[in-house]
Amino acid sequence: MEIIATHYLYPSAIFASQQPHEVSTVLGSCVSICLWDTHVKFGGINHFMLPLWNGDGLPTPKFGNIALEKLLEKMLFLGCNQKKLVAKVFGGAKQLEKGKSVFNIGERNIQLAFDMLKEAGIPVVSHHVGGEKGRKIKFATHTGEVLLKLL
Repeated sequence: MEIIATHYLYPSAIFASQQPHEVSTVLGSCVSICLWDTHVKFGGINHFMLPLWNGDGLPTPKFGNIALEKLLEKMLFLGCNQKKLVAKVFGGAKQLEKGKSVFNIGERNIQLAFDMLKEAGIPVVSHHVGGEKGRKIKFATHTGEVLLKLL
């Protein structure tokens, strides 16, 4: 049995590697985009908290538009071809306060992910988004498989 390196992905972070890893993260209103290159057979993942960086402060992967841009840059640097990438999108749960959705951050994160992937020409082959429950995901960077558990 092959031993796979593991990595826990914190919010506002990205991870990509040519070596096999099992990357896990926990999502509430945050969204993760898993990218996988169908040709070179490795992938990467981000975990963003808010949809758009507004220009104030540092452009960090805390923001969806920056998180996808930085993950894509890293994947291309490691030898991926953007035309061979596919995406899987997870998260974006409604964070409820006394039965009311707060700021629709989860919804806005989901919309941003799908819009940016479409703009980049990267097809979404799988997704599990929205709802009111958090998720724990495990992404196998060497197979593109994602295991999901509702919390």
